[in-house]
Amino acid sequence: MTREAITYLLWSDLVGVTRTRGVPSADLAGKAEAGLGWACAGQALTAFGSIVDNPWGPMDEARQIPDMASRFDYEGIAGEGWSAVICDSRASVTDDWDCCTRSFYRRALEALRAETGLSFCASFEHEFTLEAPGPVEAGFSFAAARRGNSFLRACCAALRAAGVTPESLEPEYGVSQYEIACAPEIGVAAADAALKAREIIRAVAADHGARASFTPKPAPKAVGNGAHIHFSLVDAASGENVTHDPADALGLTARAAAFCAGILAHLEALVAITAPTPVSYYRLTPHAWSCGFKAIGLQNREAALRVAPSPSADPTRRRKGWNVEYRPSDGCASPYLTLGALVLAGLDGIRRGLALPPAIDRDPADMTPDERAALGIVPLPRSLDAALDALEADEIARGWFSPTLFDVYRRLKRWEAATARETDEPTLFARYLNAY
Repeated sequence: MTREAITYLLWSDLVGVTRTRGVPSADLAGKAEAGLGWACAGQALTAFGSIVDNPWGPMDEARQIPDMASRFDYEGIAGEGWSAVICDSRASVTDDWDCCTRSFYRRALEALRAETGLSFCASFEHEFTLEAPGPVEAGFSFAAARRGNSFLRACCAALRAAGVTPESLEPEYGVSQYEIACAPEIGVAAADAALKAREIIRAVAADHGARASFTPKPAPKAVGNGAHIHFSLVDAASGENVTHDPADALGLTARAAAFCAGILAHLEALVAITAPTPVSYYRLTPHAWSCGFKAIGLQNREAALRVAPSPSADPTRRRKGWNVEYRPSDGCASPYLTLGALVLAGLDGIRRGLALPPAIDRDPADMTPDERAALGIVPLPRSLDAALDALEADEIARGWFSPTLFDVYRRLKRWEAATARETDEPTLFARYLNAY
Protein backbone atom coordinates (compact mmCIF):
# COMPACT_ATOMS: atom_id res chain seq x y z
CA MET A 1 0.00 0.00 0.00
CA THR A 2 1.31 3.44 -0.93
CA ARG A 3 1.56 5.78 2.03
CA GLU A 4 0.05 9.21 1.41
CA ALA A 5 2.08 12.29 2.23
CA ILE A 6 0.91 14.59 5.01
CA THR A 7 1.59 18.29 5.43
CA TYR A 8 1.47 19.62 8.97
CA LEU A 9 0.05 23.07 9.65
CA LEU A 10 2.21 24.61 12.41
CA TRP A 11 1.81 27.53 14.78
CA SER A 12 3.69 28.74 17.85
CA ASP A 13 1.51 29.16 20.91
CA LEU A 14 1.87 31.33 24.01
CA VAL A 15 4.07 28.83 25.86
CA GLY A 16 6.44 28.35 22.92
CA VAL A 17 5.11 24.94 21.89
CA THR A 18 4.63 24.28 18.19
CA ARG A 19 1.09 22.99 17.76
CA THR A 20 -0.22 21.32 14.63
CA ARG A 21 -2.99 19.84 12.57
CA GLY A 22 -2.22 17.74 9.51
CA VAL A 23 -3.81 17.46 6.07
CA PRO A 24 -3.11 15.18 3.10
CA SER A 25 -0.50 17.02 1.05
CA ALA A 26 -2.64 16.59 -2.06
CA ASP A 27 -5.34 18.68 -0.36
CA LEU A 28 -3.09 21.49 0.92
CA ALA A 29 -3.91 23.94 -1.86
CA GLY A 30 -7.56 23.73 -0.90
CA LYS A 31 -6.70 24.97 2.61
CA ALA A 32 -4.99 28.15 1.43
CA GLU A 33 -8.00 30.42 2.02
CA ALA A 34 -9.68 29.07 5.15
CA GLY A 35 -7.10 26.72 6.65
CA LEU A 36 -8.28 24.56 9.51
CA GLY A 37 -10.21 25.45 12.64
CA TRP A 38 -8.73 25.28 16.13
CA ALA A 39 -10.52 25.97 19.39
CA CYS A 40 -9.48 29.37 20.74
CA ALA A 41 -9.08 27.75 24.15
CA GLY A 42 -6.14 25.83 22.70
CA GLN A 43 -4.16 29.02 23.21
CA ALA A 44 -4.59 28.47 26.96
CA LEU A 45 -2.82 25.10 26.91
CA THR A 46 0.22 24.72 29.13
CA ALA A 47 3.27 22.79 27.93
CA PHE A 48 2.21 19.93 30.21
CA GLY A 49 -1.21 18.99 28.85
CA SER A 50 -3.39 21.05 31.17
CA ILE A 51 -5.36 24.16 30.30
CA VAL A 52 -5.79 27.31 32.36
CA ASP A 53 -8.96 29.30 32.86
CA ASN A 54 -9.65 31.36 29.77
CA PRO A 55 -12.35 33.56 28.24
CA TRP A 56 -13.35 31.09 25.52
CA GLY A 57 -14.15 27.76 27.13
CA PRO A 58 -15.83 25.43 24.59
CA MET A 59 -16.87 28.36 22.37
CA ASP A 60 -15.12 30.20 19.54
CA GLU A 61 -12.65 29.02 16.96
CA ALA A 62 -9.57 30.47 15.29
CA ARG A 63 -8.59 29.64 11.73
CA GLN A 64 -5.09 28.27 11.22
CA ILE A 65 -4.35 29.62 7.75
CA PRO A 66 -1.14 28.41 6.10
CA ASP A 67 1.37 30.89 4.74
CA MET A 68 2.40 28.90 1.69
CA ALA A 69 5.69 30.83 1.39
CA SER A 70 6.80 29.27 4.69
CA ARG A 71 6.34 25.66 3.56
CA PHE A 72 9.30 23.32 4.12
CA ASP A 73 10.13 19.62 3.95
CA TYR A 74 12.02 17.22 6.15
CA GLU A 75 13.49 14.06 4.70
CA GLY A 76 14.18 11.66 7.53
CA ILE A 77 16.06 8.39 7.72
CA ALA A 78 14.81 5.72 5.30
CA GLY A 79 12.49 8.22 3.61
CA GLU A 80 10.34 8.78 6.70
CA GLY A 81 9.85 12.48 5.99
CA TRP A 82 7.14 15.09 6.29
CA SER A 83 6.17 18.52 5.05
CA ALA A 84 5.05 21.50 7.10
CA VAL A 85 3.81 25.04 6.64
CA ILE A 86 3.62 27.82 9.22
CA CYS A 87 0.22 29.37 9.89
CA ASP A 88 -1.29 32.66 10.91
CA SER A 89 -4.06 32.24 13.47
CA ARG A 90 -6.99 34.38 12.40
CA ALA A 91 -10.35 35.23 13.89
CA SER A 92 -11.81 34.76 10.41
CA VAL A 93 -10.51 34.29 6.90
CA THR A 94 -9.94 38.04 6.61
CA ASP A 95 -9.38 39.20 10.20
CA ASP A 96 -6.30 38.77 12.41
CA TRP A 97 -6.74 37.15 15.79
CA ASP A 98 -5.39 39.28 18.61
CA CYS A 99 -3.97 36.17 20.32
CA CYS A 100 -1.85 34.99 17.38
CA THR A 101 1.86 35.16 18.19
CA ARG A 102 2.88 35.51 14.53
CA SER A 103 0.46 38.39 13.99
CA PHE A 104 1.75 39.99 17.20
CA TYR A 105 5.26 40.09 15.73
CA ARG A 106 4.00 41.25 12.33
CA ARG A 107 2.09 44.16 13.88
CA ALA A 108 5.22 45.18 15.79
CA LEU A 109 7.20 45.19 12.54
CA GLU A 110 4.51 47.23 10.82
CA ALA A 111 4.59 49.82 13.60
CA LEU A 112 8.38 50.03 13.43
CA ARG A 113 8.34 50.54 9.68
CA ALA A 114 5.47 53.04 9.69
CA GLU A 115 7.09 55.25 12.34
CA THR A 116 10.77 54.94 11.44
CA GLY A 117 11.16 53.41 7.98
CA LEU A 118 13.12 50.59 9.63
CA SER A 119 12.79 46.84 9.75
CA PHE A 120 14.32 44.29 12.08
CA CYS A 121 16.91 41.66 11.25
CA ALA A 122 17.53 38.83 13.73
CA SER A 123 19.08 35.43 14.20
CA PHE A 124 19.05 32.87 17.01
CA GLU A 125 21.77 30.80 18.61
CA HIS A 126 20.03 27.55 19.48
CA GLU A 127 21.57 25.81 22.49
CA PHE A 128 20.18 22.43 23.45
CA THR A 129 20.90 19.26 25.37
CA LEU A 130 21.18 16.09 23.31
CA GLU A 131 19.99 13.21 25.44
CA ALA A 132 21.69 10.10 24.13
CA PRO A 133 23.51 7.11 25.64
CA GLY A 134 27.26 6.97 25.40
CA PRO A 135 30.40 8.54 26.82
CA VAL A 136 30.58 12.22 27.71
CA GLU A 137 33.47 14.20 26.28
CA ALA A 138 34.83 17.54 27.41
CA GLY A 139 32.92 20.69 26.52
CA PHE A 140 33.91 22.43 23.27
CA SER A 141 36.13 19.46 22.42
CA PHE A 142 36.69 17.92 19.02
CA ALA A 143 35.94 14.56 20.64
CA ALA A 144 32.42 15.81 21.45
CA ALA A 145 32.06 17.09 17.88
CA ARG A 146 33.13 13.72 16.46
CA ARG A 147 30.63 11.89 18.62
CA GLY A 148 27.89 14.18 17.36
CA ASN A 149 29.20 14.43 13.81
CA SER A 150 26.51 12.33 12.14
CA PHE A 151 23.80 14.26 13.97
CA LEU A 152 25.34 17.66 13.17
CA ARG A 153 25.80 16.79 9.48
CA ALA A 154 22.18 15.71 9.24
CA CYS A 155 21.05 18.94 10.96
CA CYS A 156 23.11 20.98 8.52
CA ALA A 157 21.58 19.29 5.49
CA ALA A 158 18.02 19.36 6.82
CA LEU A 159 18.19 23.03 7.79
CA ARG A 160 19.52 24.02 4.37
CA ALA A 161 16.77 22.00 2.68
CA ALA A 162 14.21 23.94 4.77
CA GLY A 163 15.65 27.30 3.72
CA VAL A 164 17.44 27.96 7.01
CA THR A 165 21.16 28.69 6.82
CA PRO A 166 23.29 27.20 9.62
CA GLU A 167 26.33 29.35 10.35
CA SER A 168 27.97 27.21 13.03
CA LEU A 169 27.35 23.77 14.51
CA GLU A 170 29.39 22.72 17.53
CA PRO A 171 29.55 21.12 20.95
CA GLU A 172 28.95 23.57 23.76
CA TYR A 173 30.29 23.80 27.32
CA GLY A 174 27.74 21.59 29.06
CA VAL A 175 27.37 17.83 29.20
CA SER A 176 25.94 16.64 25.85
CA GLN A 177 25.19 20.27 25.01
CA TYR A 178 25.32 21.54 21.44
CA GLU A 179 24.69 24.81 19.66
CA ILE A 180 23.52 25.60 16.16
CA ALA A 181 23.55 29.26 15.17
CA CYS A 182 21.63 30.30 12.09
CA ALA A 183 21.99 33.17 9.65
CA PRO A 184 19.97 36.34 10.16
CA GLU A 185 16.66 36.96 8.44
CA ILE A 186 14.61 40.13 8.10
CA GLY A 187 11.11 40.50 9.50
CA VAL A 188 8.75 37.60 10.16
CA ALA A 189 11.19 35.24 8.44
CA ALA A 190 13.51 35.54 11.46
CA ALA A 191 10.95 33.95 13.78
CA ASP A 192 9.89 31.43 11.14
CA ALA A 193 13.53 30.33 10.83
CA ALA A 194 13.74 29.84 14.60
CA LEU A 195 10.62 27.66 14.65
CA LYS A 196 11.89 25.61 11.71
CA ALA A 197 15.32 25.18 13.29
CA ARG A 198 14.00 23.94 16.63
CA GLU A 199 11.64 21.41 15.05
CA ILE A 200 14.23 20.17 12.56
CA ILE A 201 16.83 19.72 15.31
CA ARG A 202 14.28 17.70 17.30
CA ALA A 203 13.43 15.61 14.25
CA VAL A 204 17.07 14.85 13.41
CA ALA A 205 17.75 13.92 17.03
CA ALA A 206 14.83 11.48 17.00
CA ASP A 207 16.13 9.91 13.79
CA HIS A 208 19.44 9.38 15.59
CA GLY A 209 17.87 7.67 18.59
CA ALA A 210 18.20 10.73 20.81
CA ARG A 211 16.15 13.65 22.11
CA ALA A 212 17.01 17.32 21.83
CA SER A 213 15.74 19.53 24.64
CA PHE A 214 15.85 23.33 24.62
CA THR A 215 15.08 23.59 28.33
CA PRO A 216 16.97 26.48 29.97
CA LYS A 217 18.35 24.17 32.67
CA PRO A 218 18.48 20.38 32.35
CA ALA A 219 19.23 20.19 36.09
CA PRO A 220 19.77 22.79 38.84
CA LYS A 221 23.57 22.66 38.58
CA ALA A 222 23.78 21.95 34.85
CA VAL A 223 25.04 24.41 32.27
CA GLY A 224 22.08 26.37 30.92
CA ASN A 225 20.71 26.46 27.38
CA GLY A 226 20.10 29.93 26.01
CA ALA A 227 18.58 31.22 22.79
CA HIS A 228 20.65 34.35 22.34
CA ILE A 229 19.29 36.73 19.72
CA HIS A 230 21.52 38.81 17.47
CA PHE A 231 19.69 41.74 15.93
CA SER A 232 20.25 44.80 13.82
CA LEU A 233 18.13 47.57 12.37
CA VAL A 234 17.84 47.71 8.60
CA ASP A 235 16.42 50.28 6.21
CA ALA A 236 13.06 48.77 5.23
CA ALA A 237 13.35 49.98 1.64
CA SER A 238 16.93 48.98 0.87
CA GLY A 239 17.63 46.26 3.44
CA GLU A 240 20.86 48.04 4.39
CA ASN A 241 22.11 47.60 7.96
CA VAL A 242 21.80 51.00 9.69
CA THR A 243 23.00 49.89 13.13
CA HIS A 244 26.65 50.97 12.94
CA ASP A 245 28.23 54.39 13.38
CA PRO A 246 32.04 54.19 13.57
CA ALA A 247 32.19 57.53 15.39
CA ASP A 248 30.20 56.24 18.37
CA ALA A 249 31.93 54.66 21.38
CA LEU A 250 29.75 51.55 21.08
CA GLY A 251 29.63 51.79 17.31
CA LEU A 252 25.87 52.42 17.31
CA THR A 253 23.85 54.90 15.30
CA ALA A 254 21.59 57.26 17.25
CA ARG A 255 18.49 55.24 16.39
CA ALA A 256 20.14 51.93 17.26
CA ALA A 257 21.27 53.38 20.60
CA ALA A 258 17.73 54.60 21.36
CA PHE A 259 16.36 51.20 20.32
CA CYS A 260 18.72 49.46 22.74
CA ALA A 261 17.84 51.99 25.45
CA GLY A 262 14.18 51.04 25.02
CA ILE A 263 14.99 47.37 25.50
CA LEU A 264 16.92 48.16 28.69
CA ALA A 265 14.13 50.44 29.95
CA HIS A 266 11.65 47.54 29.72
CA LEU A 267 14.05 44.70 30.45
CA GLU A 268 12.49 43.54 33.71
CA ALA A 269 9.15 43.18 31.90
CA LEU A 270 10.72 41.68 28.79
CA VAL A 271 12.25 38.72 30.59
CA ALA A 272 8.74 37.57 31.53
CA ILE A 273 8.35 36.95 27.78
CA THR A 274 11.88 35.91 26.78
CA ALA A 275 12.79 33.81 29.85
CA PRO A 276 9.30 32.48 30.48
CA THR A 277 9.61 29.52 32.86
CA PRO A 278 10.48 29.00 36.52
CA VAL A 279 13.66 27.14 35.53
CA SER A 280 14.75 30.04 33.28
CA TYR A 281 15.77 31.95 36.40
CA TYR A 282 18.22 29.27 37.49
CA ARG A 283 20.14 30.22 34.34
CA LEU A 284 19.95 34.02 34.65
CA THR A 285 22.42 34.30 37.49
CA PRO A 286 25.70 36.18 37.96
CA HIS A 287 28.94 34.59 36.74
CA ALA A 288 27.02 32.21 34.46
CA TRP A 289 27.75 34.01 31.17
CA SER A 290 24.03 34.33 30.69
CA CYS A 291 23.63 37.79 32.27
CA GLY A 292 22.15 38.54 35.65
CA PHE A 293 22.08 42.33 35.40
CA LYS A 294 20.52 45.07 33.29
CA ALA A 295 23.46 46.54 31.39
CA ILE A 296 25.01 47.02 27.96
CA GLY A 297 28.64 46.47 27.00
CA LEU A 298 30.95 45.97 24.06
CA GLN A 299 31.67 42.24 23.76
CA ASN A 300 30.54 41.77 27.37
CA ARG A 301 28.80 38.42 27.83
CA GLU A 302 27.64 39.30 31.33
CA ALA A 303 25.63 42.26 30.01
CA ALA A 304 22.02 41.81 28.96
CA LEU A 305 22.87 43.55 25.69
CA ARG A 306 26.23 42.73 24.12
CA VAL A 307 27.31 44.92 21.24
CA ALA A 308 28.93 42.52 18.77
CA PRO A 309 31.17 44.38 16.32
CA SER A 310 31.95 43.00 12.92
CA PRO A 311 35.50 41.56 12.70
CA SER A 312 35.95 42.79 9.15
CA ALA A 313 38.36 45.63 8.39
CA ASP A 314 36.41 46.50 5.26
CA PRO A 315 34.06 49.42 6.11
CA THR A 316 31.17 48.07 4.04
CA ARG A 317 31.37 44.58 5.51
CA ARG A 318 31.93 46.02 8.97
CA ARG A 319 28.75 48.08 8.74
CA LYS A 320 26.79 45.11 7.39
CA GLY A 321 27.90 42.77 10.19
CA TRP A 322 27.49 45.09 13.20
CA ASN A 323 24.81 43.80 15.57
CA VAL A 324 23.62 43.61 19.16
CA GLU A 325 23.04 40.42 21.11
CA TYR A 326 20.09 40.06 23.49
CA ARG A 327 21.14 37.45 26.04
CA PRO A 328 18.34 36.82 28.61
CA SER A 329 16.26 34.56 26.37
CA ASP A 330 15.79 30.82 26.02
CA GLY A 331 14.11 28.20 23.88
CA CYS A 332 10.93 27.95 25.96
CA ALA A 333 9.74 31.28 24.58
CA SER A 334 7.75 31.69 21.40
CA PRO A 335 10.16 33.31 18.91
CA TYR A 336 7.29 35.47 17.66
CA LEU A 337 6.40 36.85 21.08
CA THR A 338 10.08 37.35 21.86
CA LEU A 339 10.96 39.28 18.70
CA GLY A 340 7.70 41.22 18.74
CA ALA A 341 8.31 42.38 22.31
CA LEU A 342 11.92 43.34 21.53
CA VAL A 343 10.79 45.40 18.54
CA LEU A 344 8.10 47.20 20.54
CA ALA A 345 10.48 47.92 23.42
CA GLY A 346 13.05 49.27 21.00
CA LEU A 347 10.45 51.34 19.17
CA ASP A 348 9.45 52.91 22.48
CA GLY A 349 13.08 53.90 22.98
CA ILE A 350 13.12 55.59 19.57
CA ARG A 351 9.79 57.33 20.19
CA ARG A 352 10.96 58.78 23.49
CA GLY A 353 14.54 59.43 22.40
CA LEU A 354 15.89 57.40 25.31
CA ALA A 355 19.61 57.61 26.07
CA LEU A 356 21.71 54.54 26.72
CA PRO A 357 23.22 54.12 30.18
CA PRO A 358 27.04 53.97 30.31
CA ALA A 359 28.51 50.82 28.81
CA ILE A 360 30.30 48.46 31.18
CA ASP A 361 33.63 46.75 30.50
CA ARG A 362 33.63 44.16 33.29
CA ASP A 363 31.35 41.70 35.03
CA PRO A 364 28.72 43.72 36.95
CA ALA A 365 28.71 41.03 39.64
CA ASP A 366 32.28 42.07 40.47
CA MET A 367 31.26 45.68 41.07
CA THR A 368 30.27 47.02 44.45
CA PRO A 369 26.61 47.91 45.00
CA ASP A 370 27.55 51.59 44.96
CA GLU A 371 29.37 51.20 41.63
CA ARG A 372 26.38 49.46 40.09
CA ALA A 373 23.99 52.05 41.47
CA ALA A 374 26.06 54.89 40.00
CA LEU A 375 25.73 53.28 36.55
CA GLY A 376 22.06 52.36 36.91
CA ILE A 377 22.82 48.63 36.87
CA VAL A 378 20.21 46.53 38.65
CA PRO A 379 19.75 42.75 38.89
CA LEU A 380 17.30 41.06 36.59
CA PRO A 381 14.23 39.52 38.25
CA ARG A 382 15.24 36.42 40.17
CA SER A 383 12.04 34.45 39.52
CA LEU A 384 9.22 34.13 37.01
CA ASP A 385 6.84 35.66 39.56
CA ALA A 386 9.09 38.72 39.92
CA ALA A 387 9.32 39.09 36.14
CA LEU A 388 5.55 38.84 35.81
CA ASP A 389 5.16 41.47 38.54
CA ALA A 390 7.43 43.74 36.49
CA LEU A 391 5.44 43.07 33.31
CA GLU A 392 2.16 43.85 35.05
CA ALA A 393 3.62 47.04 36.52
CA ASP A 394 4.98 48.28 33.18
CA GLU A 395 2.06 50.21 31.67
CA ILE A 396 3.78 50.66 28.31
CA ALA A 397 4.69 46.98 28.01
CA ARG A 398 1.15 45.90 28.94
CA GLY A 399 -0.08 48.07 26.08
CA TRP A 400 1.83 45.99 23.55
CA PHE A 401 -0.69 43.18 24.04
CA SER A 402 -4.42 43.01 23.55
CA PRO A 403 -6.27 42.66 26.88
CA THR A 404 -7.16 39.05 26.07
CA LEU A 405 -3.63 38.07 25.02
CA PHE A 406 -2.14 39.68 28.11
CA ASP A 407 -4.68 38.03 30.44
CA VAL A 408 -4.24 34.52 29.03
CA TYR A 409 -0.45 34.79 28.97
CA ARG A 410 -0.45 36.01 32.57
CA ARG A 411 -2.72 33.13 33.63
CA LEU A 412 -0.48 30.57 31.91
CA LYS A 413 2.70 31.86 33.50
CA ARG A 414 1.23 32.40 36.97
CA TRP A 415 0.04 28.79 36.80
CA GLU A 416 3.57 27.64 35.94
CA ALA A 417 5.07 29.66 38.78
CA ALA A 418 2.54 28.34 41.29
CA THR A 419 2.97 24.75 40.12
CA ALA A 420 6.76 25.06 40.41
CA ARG A 421 6.47 26.10 44.05
CA GLU A 422 4.60 22.88 44.79
CA THR A 423 7.02 20.63 42.88
CA ASP A 424 10.33 19.20 44.09
CA GLU A 425 13.37 20.27 42.05
CA PRO A 426 14.18 16.92 40.37
CA THR A 427 10.59 16.58 39.16
CA LEU A 428 10.41 20.22 38.07
CA PHE A 429 13.55 20.06 35.96
CA ALA A 430 12.59 16.71 34.46
CA ARG A 431 9.23 18.14 33.40
CA TYR A 432 10.79 21.03 31.49
CA LEU A 433 13.48 18.80 30.02
CA ASN A 434 10.73 16.58 28.62
CA ALA A 435 8.35 19.37 27.53
CA TYR A 436 10.88 21.41 25.57
